[in-house]
Amino acid sequence: MKLTQLVKAAVLPLSLALFSISAAAVSPPPTGVNAPMISVLSYTPHNYVAHEQTKMYPAPQVGTVQHILTLPQLENEQDYQLEIQIGKTQWVDCNRHSLRGELKEHTVEGWGYPYYQVDTVTPGASTRMACPEQDKQEVFVRIPGELKLQYDSRLPKVFYLPEGTELRFRTWKVDSLFQYSK
Repeated sequence: MKLTQLVKAAVLPLSLALFSISAAAVSPPPTGVNAPMISVLSYTPHNYVAHEQTKMYPAPQVGTVQHILTLPQLENEQDYQLEIQIGKTQWVDCNRHSLRGELKEHTVEGWGYPYYQVDTVTPGASTRMACPEQDKQEVFVRIPGELKLQYDSRLPKVFYLPEGTELRFRTWKVDSLFQYSK
């Protein structure tokens, strides 16, 4: 879904939440419309700017985009996770499609801070069903797997992806108590 479509889809629920009496009773940020507002910056080698919080991370190389996610501080951050998916929005037929790529974790030398990198993303496997007279749909096609990180607002989450690749993310919140088995 493109950003303009996301904004249009969120306007009605947001406006209802703002004018709803029950909205004031919601405890700090659960999930969905009330999810934490994560700040996103993207840099190529041509527009790269080193910020105080991210100057220790490598600058993006030619053909690479640096994505920086800055998480807002929350109460009880141990109850949250950040899910990351990497892929591309593509027009596809009725078959299931995937991409090939490997997400690698690296560490900033001398600092110990993690960052994540995908060197290449190429077309992957797809099913081979016949799709007679079906229009193609625009969908997010991703590399296999996802990355789930413990929510931690102290450090930005930094990713290096090939140009044309998208980073998709969402937060998860624990909503149940532990159960025990003895």
